[in-house]
Amino acid sequence: MDKKKWKQLGKGIKEYRQLLLMMVPAVIFFVVFAYVPMYGVVLAFKDFRIMDGILASPWAGLKYFRKAFEDPYFLKTIENTLVISFGKLIFGFPLPILFAVLLNELKGNKFKRIVQTVSYLPHFMSWVILGSIFFSLLSLGGPVNSILEFLGFEKIMFMGTSSIFRQVLICTDVWKGFGWGSVLYLAAIAGIDQEMYEAARVDGANRLHNIWYITLPTILPVICINLILNLSGILNAGFDQVFNMYSETVYDVADIIDTYVYRIGLKSMQYSLSTAVGLFKSVIGLVMIIIVNFIIGRIGGKENTLW
Repeated sequence: MDKKKWKQLGKGIKEYRQLLLMMVPAVIFFVVFAYVPMYGVVLAFKDFRIMDGILASPWAGLKYFRKAFEDPYFLKTIENTLVISFGKLIFGFPLPILFAVLLNELKGNKFKRIVQTVSYLPHFMSWVILGSIFFSLLSLGGPVNSILEFLGFEKIMFMGTSSIFRQVLICTDVWKGFGWGSVLYLAAIAGIDQEMYEAARVDGANRLHNIWYITLPTILPVICINLILNLSGILNAGFDQVFNMYSETVYDVADIIDTYVYRIGLKSMQYSLSTAVGLFKSVIGLVMIIIVNFIIGRIGGKENTLW
């Protein structure tokens, strides 16, 4: 860089110093918790020995990746992760959009604020608390089974039946997140020029026409970016939720990659194997975000993509 460019850089830093200072905590957070731990990825390629440390441990090549994929149970956890994640995506992705659109159509501001507040509350409750609540609600002696028994149906062991547990995970996750997930879409809808709606009304458009031809197309870039980010995390089935709600009786349908890594890494102390599995998951996430971004760019144009 020549002297002129250095001078321009210094001027820009001085002009935006308040904004740059506000970025410092976020930068420190990502450096400490995202970039520094990346050094530990080396464990996936080493026969790690605690006494030798990471650097002194012998190299193992792709040994632990082969070990993971030769384990039928690991392949089962991938299947469980994909089924649960796609279920949450299929039902949980469109609901916040629908909720935001319907909420925007409400006329009473006071009622709208009450609905928003109530829908946001579950997001701020941890799965430790919600897991206990759902265990109580869905237990054999809980209110849900009491109602079923009153109506003449047999009681159901929701939290211990393999054929039902995945649906419980999906429904509870969608319920917890749809309100908070609508915030971004409400913000996008609030930015729509109201003159577009007025012009449409003059042309005889009703509310459904406004939603279909103005609201949804206008917030389409936000929807596409959210879809890209959701699909990039398709192997994140929700560790907190699953860990706090599952039990050994439903391991066959609910044990996901994250809980598998937790057990083999922290409980069994197979650090190299757990790191290899975690690295595999991260690589798949990166590949997914690139592929989905490319597909959406070809279909909907560059304005609907991340880059």
